[in-house]
Amino acid sequence: MSKPIQAINRYKADLREFNFLLFEQFKISALFGRKPFEAWGEDEVRTSLTECYRWVREVPGPLNAPADAEGCRIEGGRVRTPAGFQQAWKSLYEAGWKAIAVHPDYGGAGAPHTLQIMVEELMSGANTAFAMYSGLTYGASEVIEIFGTPEQKAFFCERMFTGRWGGTMCLTEPQAGSDVGSAKTTASPNEGGTYSIRGTKIFISGGDQDLTENIVHLVLARVDGAPAGTKGLTLFLVPTIRINPDGSLGESNDVSVGNIEHKMGINANATCVLNFGENGKCVGVPVGGESQLNRGMPQMFRMMNGARIAVGVQGISVASSAYLNALEYAKERKQGSSITHWKDATAPRVSIIEHADVRRMLLDMKSRVEGIRALAIKLSNHQDWVRSLEGSDDPKIPYHQGQVDLLVPLVKAYGSDQGFRICETAIQTYGGAGFTRDYPVEQYCRDAKIFSIYEGTNHVQAMDLVGRKLGQEGGANFQAFLGDLSKFVVENASHPELGGAVKRLGSAQESLGAAAMRLLMWFQTGNMSMVPLYSNRFLEMMSETAVAWMLLDAAVIASTKLKTTADGHPDVAFYKGKIASALYFARNVLPSVEYKATLMNDEDRSALDIPDAAFATV
Repeated sequence: MSKPIQAINRYKADLREFNFLLFEQFKISALFGRKPFEAWGEDEVRTSLTECYRWVREVPGPLNAPADAEGCRIEGGRVRTPAGFQQAWKSLYEAGWKAIAVHPDYGGAGAPHTLQIMVEELMSGANTAFAMYSGLTYGASEVIEIFGTPEQKAFFCERMFTGRWGGTMCLTEPQAGSDVGSAKTTASPNEGGTYSIRGTKIFISGGDQDLTENIVHLVLARVDGAPAGTKGLTLFLVPTIRINPDGSLGESNDVSVGNIEHKMGINANATCVLNFGENGKCVGVPVGGESQLNRGMPQMFRMMNGARIAVGVQGISVASSAYLNALEYAKERKQGSSITHWKDATAPRVSIIEHADVRRMLLDMKSRVEGIRALAIKLSNHQDWVRSLEGSDDPKIPYHQGQVDLLVPLVKAYGSDQGFRICETAIQTYGGAGFTRDYPVEQYCRDAKIFSIYEGTNHVQAMDLVGRKLGQEGGANFQAFLGDLSKFVVENASHPELGGAVKRLGSAQESLGAAAMRLLMWFQTGNMSMVPLYSNRFLEMMSETAVAWMLLDAAVIASTKLKTTADGHPDVAFYKGKIASALYFARNVLPSVEYKATLMNDEDRSALDIPDAAFATV
């Protein structure tokens, strides 16, 4: 019999890093006193982070490993979540962490998105599977808040934002996968404005649970006679239990759980097959009413964009804790002697952090975690300025919104890809111990693999970037990105310590611009097959350039702060760490941007030209 998994928190975060991003690099204080963030100041933000970190370590953190081992199960046709989740759910909403950025009209605290992103990282890093239930509920609530009728907003939003009801996003079908336009779920009109829903959705995260009294599913379906493809899809509100006019719950709405997927990771989140209308009794209403028929995809994209940002943050969250756990292990584990005594069999054993390759792996993880997190905060800071400028300086909004749109695929794809790879490196740092369940990094790695797949695979993100985002507003958003980057390079190329790395950033920027022009040439000359072949590579190039920029920006700030920081103060080591991260990434990762640009110039077609039969003879 295997030994039971102990409920011990293994989650770690560095709040000094969080506060640096907020107050020193991105200067969130500039938002304080501005609408709609009048209630927020530095003390409130710092206290929120400290208290949230305490809460995640005390409540969901200790449940992470035991819940992963227990998983979810079906009893009497309903999902039962692991032990402790119901109490944690109640504690989550009593503490208010999930509603921290929700409008006060719906029971929230109205905080900036930038703070919300960091709270999300803390919750997801402590227990990814648990955090997903509330994350999807939040996303569904936002869609209703933005697109719902006044009656729908009043009826659903507060109940969902405050955790009384749950929510999901239902797109994927067995025959469709990422090809959402092939959806076969149907919606037939009834009297009174409702529709009969019939179909099957798969891979529905949190598709059923015992945490809330009801679950509101956002279901893409095709109304009878609607056009083919995505243009004919409507988004429907479909509760698991029917809702009476007074808000009380009625009978079952013919939504059943067909199965819980058996997965590699996130085992404590019920990823379900959901059947709608098996008995012909499932009803739903269009989000926004009858005027919004066939407008499902634009509405769903609002939730998907939020979910894609959240997935990138998931990647950062588990990667960061994996790195910090590996760092702790490297300081404590003694093995081998110093390289300076490599011929002396009697030399004392040293902590493995003294070994060169371990130090390389630790700095590699550190630089990637810090840079990708900064990129996510840059995105959320633009979101906050969009909200703050509404009605006061509207002409500036397109710039900030354009940067949000441009950065979403980078944060989602690069954050999720690197999240898994950083967890892999953390396991390598531990050696064989990391492959066991005695340490948290093997679960982090299993949980992290899904991030590059769901909410649109990372190839979907790459095609979104090169096919839509680069050309938005006639290319103005991408040009603004390059312009901001160029300004940084010009201002810091002569920096006495960082100038060489900044010049490398300038070279990467030039290569990125040239690669974008090559993509444009392929579009214009009809050489379309090359675009999907190289879109992932371009996304990597742009992400690595952006991450290097964020790290070097932080390093410039750190270099300045070091001049006025007293010797012996903990910030001396912190700021030196920021400089080391930037230099390492600029010297070891950033040069690949130029190399990848040359590969695009070669226009290698090997993957396209190989005959199908030549892949294998089986």
